[in-house]
Amino acid sequence: MGMKGKIALGAVVGVVVIGVVSANADSEGKHAGSDSSGKDSSASAAHRPGGKKDPGSAEAAEKKKAAFGGNGDYQVGSDIKPGTYRSSGNTDGMCYWERAKDTSGDTDSVLANDNVTGTSYVTVKAGDKLFKSTDCKDWQAVDPKAKGTPAASMDGDGGMFKVGTDIAPGTYKSSGNKDDSCYWERTKGASGDTDSVLANDNVAGTAVVTIRSTDAYFKTTGCGGWKKTA
Repeated sequence: MGMKGKIALGAVVGVVVIGVVSANADSEGKHAGSDSSGKDSSASAAHRPGGKKDPGSAEAAEKKKAAFGGNGDYQVGSDIKPGTYRSSGNTDGMCYWERAKDTSGDTDSVLANDNVTGTSYVTVKAGDKLFKSTDCKDWQAVDPKAKGTPAASMDGDGGMFKVGTDIAPGTYKSSGNKDDSCYWERTKGASGDTDSVLANDNVAGTAVVTIRSTDAYFKTTGCGGWKKTA
C-alpha cells in the first residue's frame, strides 16, 4: 500500500491525546468490519438537486459533473472544483483521502489527510493543487443550502456528521467504550486542517459531549452509539 504510507495529520487541542489513525490504521483492528449503516438517513439530502428542471437529463448531468470516483488523483481546478464533498458507506477503514499543495508526492506537500470509516466530508480549497482518494466510495458534491432532518442519535463508528443536517445540536452520551478506542471530534469545518478542530478526546467508558449549533461537523470513530440526552 505504498500510496497509503503517509501518516494522517492529527489535531491536538489542549492536552488531549488524539487517536488519529495512520494511513494503515485498519491493521490495528479498531475499524475493521465496522458497520456504517443507519448514518445516512438525513445526510443523503446533501446531494439532492434543488432545482425544478427536468428530473431526467438535467439532474443526471448535474450528478455526473459534481461526482468523482473514490480512486484517483484529481487536480483542483481542472479535474474537480473547490468545494465540499462527501463519501459514505466506507465500511472497512481502507478509505484514505489527502489534500496536497502540489503534485510532487512528497510528504511535506500534504495539507491534510485521513482514513475514513463510515462517512467523510472534505472541503477542497481553491489553493489546493491535488486531491487524492484511495479505496473510497464515490465523492458527491455537498449543496451548502441542502436541508436534512437532524437525528438525535448516531452510529459511534459512523465517521463525520454535519451538525444541523445529519444530527441535531445537543448533549450526547456514548457508553461501553473500552481501551481508549473511542475518539470524537468537534470541528468548525471539513478541511481536515489541525486548526479546524474545536475539541476532541479519546474515551474509555462513558463519553459525554455537547455539540453546539455553531459547530460544523462531529466526527466519531470506534465509539458506542451516541444518543441525545439534552
